[in-house]
Amino acid sequence: MRLYGGGIVSVAGLRLRGILPLCFATGPQDCDCRVLPRLLPFPRVKCPGADRREVPDRKPVSDQRLTTSFMTPKKIRNLAIIAHVDHGKTTLVDQLLQAAGVYRENQAVTERAMDSMDLEKEKGITIKAKNTSIHWEGYTINIVDTPGHADFGAEVERVMKMVDGVLLVVDAFGGPQAQTRFVLRKALQEGLKPIVVINKIDRPLADPLKVHDQVLELFLDLHATDDQFNAPFLYGSARDGYFMDSPDDARENVVPLLKKIVEYIPEPTADPEAPFSMLVSNIAWDDYVGRVAMGKILGGNVKKGDTIWALRKDGSKVSAKVLKTFSYSGLSTHDSEGGTAGGIVGIAGFEDVDIGETLAAAPDVEALPFVEIDPPTVQMQFSINDGPLSGKDGKHVTSRAIRDRLMREMKTNISIFVEDTDQSGIFNVSARGAMQIAVLVETMRREGFEVCVSRPTVIYRRSEDGTGPVLEPFETLYVEVPGDFTQGVLKGLLNRKGIMEHMDTEASGRTLIQATIPTRGIIGFETELVNLTSGHGIMSHLFKEYAPHAGEIITRNTGTLVSMDSGTATTYALTALEERGVLFLAAGDAVYSGMLVGENPRVGDLPVNPVKEKHLDNMRSAGKDKTSKLSPPVRFSLERAIEYIENDELVEATPKTIRLRKRILDPNLRARMAKREKELAGV
Repeated sequence: MRLYGGGIVSVAGLRLRGILPLCFATGPQDCDCRVLPRLLPFPRVKCPGADRREVPDRKPVSDQRLTTSFMTPKKIRNLAIIAHVDHGKTTLVDQLLQAAGVYRENQAVTERAMDSMDLEKEKGITIKAKNTSIHWEGYTINIVDTPGHADFGAEVERVMKMVDGVLLVVDAFGGPQAQTRFVLRKALQEGLKPIVVINKIDRPLADPLKVHDQVLELFLDLHATDDQFNAPFLYGSARDGYFMDSPDDARENVVPLLKKIVEYIPEPTADPEAPFSMLVSNIAWDDYVGRVAMGKILGGNVKKGDTIWALRKDGSKVSAKVLKTFSYSGLSTHDSEGGTAGGIVGIAGFEDVDIGETLAAAPDVEALPFVEIDPPTVQMQFSINDGPLSGKDGKHVTSRAIRDRLMREMKTNISIFVEDTDQSGIFNVSARGAMQIAVLVETMRREGFEVCVSRPTVIYRRSEDGTGPVLEPFETLYVEVPGDFTQGVLKGLLNRKGIMEHMDTEASGRTLIQATIPTRGIIGFETELVNLTSGHGIMSHLFKEYAPHAGEIITRNTGTLVSMDSGTATTYALTALEERGVLFLAAGDAVYSGMLVGENPRVGDLPVNPVKEKHLDNMRSAGKDKTSKLSPPVRFSLERAIEYIENDELVEATPKTIRLRKRILDPNLRARMAKREKELAGV
């Protein structure tokens, strides 16, 4: 019995229960003699018959995987695809998979196949770094697809130790953006050699030659070495599946890109004769063997049954037997015979292994250095849902369940830090940005958790001696807007303590603005930009430095309508409340005291009763108000809700609903606390 591509089995010399003579079909698609179909659930099409013909000279995939796992480093190329968000990384991976023959001729090609998470498909962005490999002309090319959003920058940082080169993708219209600078700086610091791909040259107003010069200027700004500065450039369109060495060349296929990868990406710097060593750069999960440590083998080889050691960050050393090894090819994960120096492999056997730890053949070796991860800059509080509607939607509502889930996240997401507070059931979660935490909250919602989260706050610092001023994080903000909206955007930046550094107007009429702004000022600015520019504004940001506190920033100039009663919202009550402001709920929605039901145009909270019913008497008809029409309520997304609330408010996230509420639900207690704060402030 031999194993062929995709799990296809060819049976030679096998008599199945005495039913039929021998079958020499190369796969179920060729077999109609009912031998293979009884073994495998594949449709029968055509069989050459039981004429004992010669099996075609075709290399079994099992042998291919074996040779791939143990091939020499000279035939291996490891690279990461890095870029700004929406510049075409994942689409480029799709084209590489097709060029390498991962898909059959009759197989449906999945768009953005590497975006496997539901949230990635819905948002259209990459959130988690994922790896695969393709085989082309005797070479194994291991590819790591990385996120492009700044909040998920740690996903890019941690894979830098897995690869030996990078594919820098830049939009032919937008040019280098904030995340382009960030990911390229990390790659150059690790000494990785880049290949630059100027993508989307078919876009209107695309200027690939101008972008070429901008990328070279970026290399100079980031102090690239001569070898890195002389990186090869390719031009093309990942969507249409062609790349060329020059914009004027024929637009045919992606072969020029594959040739550049084999030619310019160096072979792994690994020693096959050395003892086994590997740096864990990612963690996966298998339903049968548990945690799987993934990384590039830097020395020696490993196979099933070997005893290896985990060198932990705290200095402890634990040994375990390798239960299984995995290889990654195309869109699937396969069991492999093992791995050798230079290859990317998954190893199962340790119950508790974390990113950044070293796996080695002996306990007396030195731990491998891990890439330095930039610290988090924002913090949010997670707490149990203590509202009146708690437990009606979710199945995980206790503080212990929430804490265990957050601790599991911290093991696989190295940029998130979780700590307990002095208050029971409340946890501080620190991350790179509000969107990263919002993705975590949304993931927990879909897993059945109920949780309350606070508004993001920045993480302040002081000078090393503790005597200097309070420091807060600042970021470089890049804004691209139509020229007609420039004045409004500049005014908004000024209100958020932003300082403009550069402004340029392109021939297309769009204005490019670069400013330095406190991280506090960025929270909620994206929604304001959408409103100011009627949806035409684009922004990106990148952490710059810690600097002295910029002063108070007011991000919301309106108040809220706060429910003072519990029950079900009625049309009669909401019709009267529409005159007070914009509503957040519709008739029939559940309401409780302390819940935010609308926006007050004036600053301050206005107590309202959205559950008031119409009292009937003999002077009015019971159906008179059935024709009342309410305006559609404002429904917040999770990200928008987190940015909207103030420090005394919370977002209640359950599997079915998102509610806004006061941190203290009791109106009397809320009034006493507000009075006490005024007294302490001396007002």
